[in-house]
Amino acid sequence: MKRAVVLCSGGLDSTVAAAEARAAGYELYLLSIHYGQRHAVELSRIPQIAETLGAAKSLVLALDLRAMGGSALTDEVSVPKDRTADEIGNGIPPTYVPARNTIFLAIALGWAEIVRAEKIYFGANVLDYSGYPDCRPEFLRAFEMLAKIGTKAGVEGWQVRIEAPLLKMTKAEIIRRGVALQAPLHLTHSCYDPDIAGRACGRCDSCRLRLKGFAEAGLADPVEYVAMKPAS
Repeated sequence: MKRAVVLCSGGLDSTVAAAEARAAGYELYLLSIHYGQRHAVELSRIPQIAETLGAAKSLVLALDLRAMGGSALTDEVSVPKDRTADEIGNGIPPTYVPARNTIFLAIALGWAEIVRAEKIYFGANVLDYSGYPDCRPEFLRAFEMLAKIGTKAGVEGWQVRIEAPLLKMTKAEIIRRGVALQAPLHLTHSCYDPDIAGRACGRCDSCRLRLKGFAEAGLADPVEYVAMKPAS
């Protein structure tokens, strides 16, 4: 069976990306990184997501980026709250983790070589997020070239491809696609700043974009929120 490594955070986009890989006929190898993120509650969802999607294997690696800091997700920096859609789409926010996707894709590439996976599925999206530089199509193509020239697999003519099926979809489109693929959206967690009980804040950029997406899709978000304020 053909295999795919899927970078799965436990969030909405990565879970739908995993469902896309399953629908394309790939055996799933879910890779999650515990990097010291303040919203590590998302990782608690991984076992159920893996089971629901029928993953062949699910792996959670610890790589604590808090030692470097530099992000609202890994340092004592406030997570932005109550921003409008225009504000969210303007500039790179403090929730950007320096070089995170480069690091994650490199680890996924290593595992892909080990399990002989032909693709890495990645839930990157450029429409509903502010301009994270490591979610752009040109970054993904550049990393794919790196994979070709910097690995044993690539040198021997067996290239690992990067697949980002959600790259140019709106959040509403991603949600509708997830429903169509029977992805376990009720298990996903998107909040950057959950409370001590793990409830989504409803006010950070990620929550507001998720709520906006569900509203535009005409569906109720199945997760629990402290507050519910879609981006407008």
